[in-house]
Amino acid sequence: MQRYFVPAAQFSEHSVTITGEDARHIIKVMRSEEGDELIACDGEQLDVLAAIESMTDGVVTARIVERLEQLSEAKVHVTIAQSLPKGDKMETVIQKCTELGAAAFVPFLSARTVVQYDSRKEEKRLQRWSKIAKEAAEQSHRSRIPVIQHPLSWKQLLASLEAYDLICFCYEKEDGSQLRDVVQPFAASLAQRQQSEQPARVLIVVGPEGGFTEQEVETAEQHGAVSTGLGRRILRTETAAMTALACILYETGEMGGI
Repeated sequence: MQRYFVPAAQFSEHSVTITGEDARHIIKVMRSEEGDELIACDGEQLDVLAAIESMTDGVVTARIVERLEQLSEAKVHVTIAQSLPKGDKMETVIQKCTELGAAAFVPFLSARTVVQYDSRKEEKRLQRWSKIAKEAAEQSHRSRIPVIQHPLSWKQLLASLEAYDLICFCYEKEDGSQLRDVVQPFAASLAQRQQSEQPARVLIVVGPEGGFTEQEVETAEQHGAVSTGLGRRILRTETAAMTALACILYETGEMGGI
């Protein structure tokens, strides 16, 4: 069943109004008819099953049939901090990690970032990334669209690290701890958290195509990051983010087990 994210202001007690591209998709692409059902989400606390009542002038009005339980969001809030990669790799990271369950994305610039960052194009790029995240969240039946921050400098990223409970710093030359060694004790500690507490916050930090410098590794560790490998193979930057996220969600019980 098709799922659409709709601003909270467009919900009333008994109905939801869908406009813009989503309305056009319902009318032109899906060729929906009155009585057809869809799922509408406000991106926060409300998911509803609704039945279409009218479709006029690019506006779809649907009657709320029932409120749905939100089951698709991860109990652990995982943010992907990705050093800006070349081409459309960031779009791939956002799309696939949204499908897996990432809660937010933090693009950043590091010493070996290859892409030429142009702040004048930032808003257009953020709009593109946000659209990709929205479509991926709808496709994967998420209840929330991941937040995508404006790109940070390396210093700004370091200053933000204190907000997280665990910071996994993916480093391809790490010969010591591997991701599982770091995540398993953290996952075990989650059982002691009260349900009323805020979700645990995890940050995955991934470098650019050329990796991190040794100085960056050192300063990140000084700010509380834990350097960790992702196995014996060298992964592409866009693959590293997806791999680390999937492993963390598995170890924290999002794929069964705990």
